[in-house]
Amino acid sequence: MDLGIAGRTALVLGGGGGIGGAIAQVLAEEGVKVAVADINPEAAKKRAESIVKAGGQAVPLEWDIGEFGVIEGNLRVIEEFLGPVDILVNNTGGPPPSPVLGQDLRTWLSHFQSMTLSVIAITDSVMPGMRRRGWGRVITSTSSGVIAPIPNLGLSNALRASLLGWSKTLAREVAADGVTCNVVAPGRIGTQRTEFLDRTKAEREKKTVEQVSAESLAAIPAGRYGNPREYAAMVAFLASAPAAYITGSVVRVDGGLIASL
Repeated sequence: MDLGIAGRTALVLGGGGGIGGAIAQVLAEEGVKVAVADINPEAAKKRAESIVKAGGQAVPLEWDIGEFGVIEGNLRVIEEFLGPVDILVNNTGGPPPSPVLGQDLRTWLSHFQSMTLSVIAITDSVMPGMRRRGWGRVITSTSSGVIAPIPNLGLSNALRASLLGWSKTLAREVAADGVTCNVVAPGRIGTQRTEFLDRTKAEREKKTVEQVSAESLAAIPAGRYGNPREYAAMVAFLASAPAAYITGSVVRVDGGLIASL
């Protein structure tokens, strides 16, 4: 299938990581020019170099998305080298595992700024151009916890869930302008973050990492963790021209993990 997005410009937040890096790579393979943004400049540079080596166009950006003052400057850099942002992939890091009860309010505020307000602010900055040009895609990566809250991931469950209401509302506001807004909810995707969560759970429950991993796999009908490129393929489709009538949706990429309807 021709996704019809060759020549478009994408901004991938967290583009130096496992999921974000796969999204950046897959979009580049479809002919999209990619701005790889990451708080880790070396990770962003490595991913951009990989894209360029494969014949694509990419620009790395060191970007702490919790710092709102850098948004406009970074967007100007993207526009100068790649063009205005047509595709925005909101992909943020996750907070540390924790119960939801008894967390310091400063902790809530810190992660709310970096995981939620940052997404809203960056989207608000690129949206006028998308609407003016009559074409845009906003794809927000969350977690399976927004559908079925995950034990001991209280901060993530709550803060990511707020993005569902935001994205659904935004989708209705901009649909007539040719802009779609969708949420993708990953299940257990094989990344460093997943390995970290398995190790943390193993320590907390006094089990081996192998035991925790086996328990996780037993709960997934597909019987395995997802590959980041499988997740990236869904993001690329939602960014495509053929997906123009899909908006306001939450798409699960979870191997059947989430049992609810």
